[in-house]
Amino acid sequence: MTTRKSIGFLSFGHWTAHPESATRSGADALLQSIDLAVAAEELGADGAYFRVHHFAQQLGAPFPLLAAVGARTSRIEIGTGVIDMRYANPLAFAEDAGAADLIAGGRLQLGISRGSPEQVIDGWRYFGFSPAEGESDADMARRHTEVALEVLAGHRFAQPNPRPMFPNPPGLLRIEPYAEGLRERIWWGAGSDATARWAAQKGMHLMSSTLKDDESGEAFHVQQRRQIDAFRDEWSAHDHGFEARVSVSRSIFAIVDDRDRTYFLGSGERADQFGSVGPGNCSVFGRSYADEPDALVEQLRADEAVAAADMLLLTVPNQLGVDYNAHLIESILTHVAPALGWR
Repeated sequence: MTTRKSIGFLSFGHWTAHPESATRSGADALLQSIDLAVAAEELGADGAYFRVHHFAQQLGAPFPLLAAVGARTSRIEIGTGVIDMRYANPLAFAEDAGAADLIAGGRLQLGISRGSPEQVIDGWRYFGFSPAEGESDADMARRHTEVALEVLAGHRFAQPNPRPMFPNPPGLLRIEPYAEGLRERIWWGAGSDATARWAAQKGMHLMSSTLKDDESGEAFHVQQRRQIDAFRDEWSAHDHGFEARVSVSRSIFAIVDDRDRTYFLGSGERADQFGSVGPGNCSVFGRSYADEPDALVEQLRADEAVAAADMLLLTVPNQLGVDYNAHLIESILTHVAPALGWR
């Protein structure tokens, strides 16, 4: 049985002032991200997604970028993978997201999460946030998320001024601009089975990356597929009024020319890795794939999580430049996806 799978790219937007980098400044990272989204749309890709990291030479402020991509494209989905909600004012988040979604014509697919280890200690404190008494930073992120979901749904909560500068509609006011349907296009970046189930309870799609909590010692793709199953089982117990979606991320490089051989031949991690990204936390990191197309097809057939997901996000080495990254995307769309029944 063949099933069409959405295929997009995920860029971390790294830049470094190094002569061998094609992306040497923040301006380069932003402008090249827009150009890559345009190129990906022309190639027939389904999504342009961007990672958000603060205090790092990477993409940090997502909404100006998403709005610019939305203005330059017409079809491709535009998203994040992911926005750290520890750093987000939920009302400002809803305003910015609504404006960007309207510019894009309703194409935003926003991945959010509690975040990962960052560049600085408790960086969210510099943004003016701190957990309430008895809360962890993860609890704070989920609290911010729940508020954001409510206002994205158009909840009216603000008492109007009896003498406003401009006339108000009757009743309580909501966050504007309001983007119809955006509440149904929010994804949660889950690192465990429990947080995947929580996302399903809250009516958020599941975004699962190349690492997760090691909960069984099994291969990464098996654990991730179990996470997907847990999410879908939980979703089926609720009536959210729209269908759940699941994305997974992979580093996949089809070797089809000498450039690919120079960059990636022999670079694919053939096995998962187990380690820690924080105190008391053991994680499993999924393998990467770099091989000739026929070999990639066979390797990906065995990846249970890729098979179970609706969307595959291809992580791209953005510092190799727009043209080369467009070539990487085209190679997957042309040489790999059709053989797997995805196109």
